[in-house]
Amino acid sequence: MIWDKFIFFAIASVILSFAGAAFSAVRREGRSVPGIGLSIASSLVLASFIVLLWTTLNRPPLRTMGETRLWYSFFAGLAGIFTYCRWRYRWILPFSAVLSTVFIVINCLKPEIHDASLMPALQSPWFIPHVTVYMFSYSVFGCAFLLSLALLFRKSGEVRDKEIFTSMDTLIYIGLAFLTLGMMSGALWAKDAWGHYWNWDPKETWAALTWMSYLLYVHLRIFGKVSCRTLCGIVIFSFLCLQMCWWGINFLPSAQDSIHIYNR
Repeated sequence: MIWDKFIFFAIASVILSFAGAAFSAVRREGRSVPGIGLSIASSLVLASFIVLLWTTLNRPPLRTMGETRLWYSFFAGLAGIFTYCRWRYRWILPFSAVLSTVFIVINCLKPEIHDASLMPALQSPWFIPHVTVYMFSYSVFGCAFLLSLALLFRKSGEVRDKEIFTSMDTLIYIGLAFLTLGMMSGALWAKDAWGHYWNWDPKETWAALTWMSYLLYVHLRIFGKVSCRTLCGIVIFSFLCLQMCWWGINFLPSAQDSIHIYNR
């Protein structure tokens, strides 16, 4: 079983990501080229396992919760690299390494049965873009969440706070755009598979709440004058809604008949 070999890829990826994080953390100014290179290598290790799993299963590895965690670990690393290269926050790679490692460790401790079967509804051209777009938006929102925590707990400095807010705005704009694409593709997929665009099941309800929460942040940043703590609180609340939308609904009794419950 190919999943049994994941531990070797996981160890290599974690070592490389933390090595890259260490190089970026000790670099006081500019970008750490070794840090970026090692972080990219970590992402490539995960990417190689995704490709290997995909070819072995002969289907996209996007069906189970463990498979989506694998994609999240991959995209979280990429989002951290993008944020570091763009804004040079030397602590973002350590945080994204921790975020990615958490989901890698969960996959190691909670292995799942991965087979080649796909229910008929998943045999759709919308399956791959819908799930991957969502996972990418989740990882970008994860970096925005880390920036909001940094704003809450660091010593206030007007210039630096403005820089972090600008970075957080960009990440949320990107994440919201991809989240919107994910919801639109999901609606088109639902129409094609079940004859309706929206059904208001628990997954869709939490997705709508997450989308509106991030949209509230964008609205307040453009048109409102609210405190830094309020804005950070909205980002944190939105990220918690996102976690509920992604995996929290699996534990809701009302959601057990939902078509969105991942095989566990």
